[in-house]
Order: sequence, then structure tokens, then C-alpha cells
Amino acid sequence: ISLMLKITVPIIVVVIGEGGSGGALAIGIGDSITMLENSIFSVISPEGCASILWRDADLAPKAASALKLTAQDLLEIKIIDHIINEPLGGAHRDSEVIFYNLKDYFLDTLKKLTKLSKSQLLAKRSEKYRLMGIFTDSKAYNEVH
Repeated sequence: ISLMLKITVPIIVVVIGEGGSGGALAIGIGDSITMLENSIFSVISPEGCASILWRDADLAPKAASALKLTAQDLLEIKIIDHIINEPLGGAHRDSEVIFYNLKDYFLDTLKKLTKLSKSQLLAKRSEKYRLMGIFTDSKAYNEVH
């Protein structure tokens, strides 16, 4: 993670299915993070979370709700920057549409990021990562407890 915070070229992250576990921490280093609309992104699975918090993996649905792991949830709390819509039935139904949507997103984002100086890029990346997980609303805390 500390090395990724020092990379002086843009890091564009796309979660296309499930970004999870310790890898989610590294995925979160991106200058721009997008997800396909039906993907999930979390540092722990709902089952693992429920097992730790309540010693009952059957409470995974409750944990999933509290984890806010959907693209829509993560956009709302500013963990990710963008959601790429999928065709009806999911991305696998029309890979060409997904390819072009990803291409457009990638080129637009790269154009914006390359306008930043290296120091601006690194400062913005560090700030973005540092602000993840800061809560100003006790509602999120209360959902878990």
C-alpha cells in the first residue's frame, strides 16, 4: 500500500466482479475507482464479518447490509468515483457494450488524471485513501451494533 501511494503515474481501478479481502485494501489506492453496477467490493466477506461480530455466519445478510459493499452504496459514501452500467442480465450478456463503456471511462479518466502534476496526483491519491472510512454519522456504527 505504501509503495502504491508513491507511484507517480495514474492508477485507474475497475472492479468487475468481486474485489475483496486484503486485496481490497490495495484496490482502494486508485486515483479513480469504478465498479460494474453488479460488482461488490469489501475488505471482508459478509460471512466472515458475521462470524467475527456475532459468531454466526448465518447473519451474513445483516453483515452485508452493514458493510455497504455494493457499487451503489460505495458511490454514495465516496469510496468509489463511478459506476459502469451493465446490460440487462449482467456484464456477461453483452461483453462488447461493457468493453466500450470501460474504454470510454478509462480514456476520459486518464485524460483528467494526466493533467495533474506528479505532486498533485500523489497528494490527491493520499488524501482520497486517508479519508476512506471516516464516519460523520453514527447510523453506520449503529447498523453493526
